[in-house]
Formats: sequence, structure tokens, C-alpha cells
Amino acid sequence: MAQFKRILLKLSGESLAGAQGYGIDANHLSEYAQQIKTAVSMGVQVAIVIGGGNIFRGLSGASKGFDRNKGDQMGMLATVINSLALSSALTSIGVKNRVLTAIRMEPIGEFYSADKAVRLLDKGNVVILSGGTGNPYFTTDTGSSLRAIELKCDVMLKGTRVDGIYTADPEKDTKAVKFDTITFDEIYNRNLRVMDLTATAMCKENNMPVYVFNMDVFGNLEKVLKGDRIGTYVTVE
Repeated sequence: MAQFKRILLKLSGESLAGAQGYGIDANHLSEYAQQIKTAVSMGVQVAIVIGGGNIFRGLSGASKGFDRNKGDQMGMLATVINSLALSSALTSIGVKNRVLTAIRMEPIGEFYSADKAVRLLDKGNVVILSGGTGNPYFTTDTGSSLRAIELKCDVMLKGTRVDGIYTADPEKDTKAVKFDTITFDEIYNRNLRVMDLTATAMCKENNMPVYVFNMDVFGNLEKVLKGDRIGTYVTVE
């Protein structure tokens, strides 16, 4: 039995690139789709937000001379490209899905509204939410937090390349210690880079729990949904 009825799954664009480090790795994409199919087969309603860092990241572009507004808009479009790729992968294995965009761009995707997304989820569709919030200066982490709250999800699952939250970056510090559970206040006080501050504050204020886990290990999403403690659970208290 799944522990959650409705989830917001946040996927990393960088992870989608796989070992090549950029673009979309077909094998990685296929594995993501298969894991999502398993979640649907468990009766879980799945909404997804995927980043665009494998194609273009607005903040990085701004540091290289791009206008920040334009850079963020380019980043939003990158999330749409990734969303279309994931949609195609899901369709190819028989998973019903719809791409909703935060900015009007029919016929590429349908314009987002919370009511529409909930109706689609209730009908068994995976809903892929692209374009971030539709505004510059907001990350896809903030977009994920917003959508999770709007859609009344039970939890926001943040799929990353590491198996949870550590005292330091485990890829750089071999002495970093993993947390099984942690509060939003602890994340803030320890200055841990789990999500940006806006996303962290939104989840805390709206009592939206976050579970951070390694999505790149095949089968981990199913384990999380079954209640296996393989990552880090973030709560208000």
C-alpha cells in the first residue's frame, strides 16, 4: 500500500542529463518514466515539476551577462522541453499524462490552473507542470512548493542525485552526516542548500512536508511510496 494518495514529484533537470552532463539521457528518461508508471499502478496521483538545468539555468545565465528576466524565461522554456520529453516517454509505455504550462503556449501544452490539474489527477492522469511559476526570479523548487500546496498534495518528493540531506555536501565532504529527519527551521539555521529560502518558507508556512531521496537509483520512488526510510523527511516540527 502506498503511504500517500497524491504527490508532487520534483525532478532535477541535471539528473535527467545523466553521465553526459547536459541534454537528455534517453536511458535516464526511460527509467524515470518506468518509476512513475509504478507509482501510478500503486494508485498514487502524481503531479510532476522538472527543472531545466540540463539545458539552461537562468541564474547561471545572468552571471554570464544575460538579462536576468530573459535568462529566467529561457530557463522556463527549458523546463517545457524536459516536460515534453517526459510526457513522450510516459505515453510510449501507456501512462496517461498531460503537460500544463504556467505561460500560455498552446498547442505545446495546456494553460495551467489548479482546478484543471486536480480534475486530471482524479481521472488518473500524470500531470506534468512546466514553466515554473511563470515569473522570473523564482526557481523550480519554489514552483514545486507552490504547486504542491495548490493541489493539496500529501507530500513533496524531491528527487535528487543524493540519498537525502547531509550536514554538508556529501559529494565534497566525506565526513558529512545524513539526517533521517530534519525541520525546516534546522535547514534554515544550518544554511543547508536543500531548496531556496522562498520554497523552504512556503512549505513551512503551509505545513507541506518534503521528502528528499535519490531518484537516480531505480526503484527508489516505489520504496519511498511504500514507506521505506531511504532519504530525509523534512517537517515543520
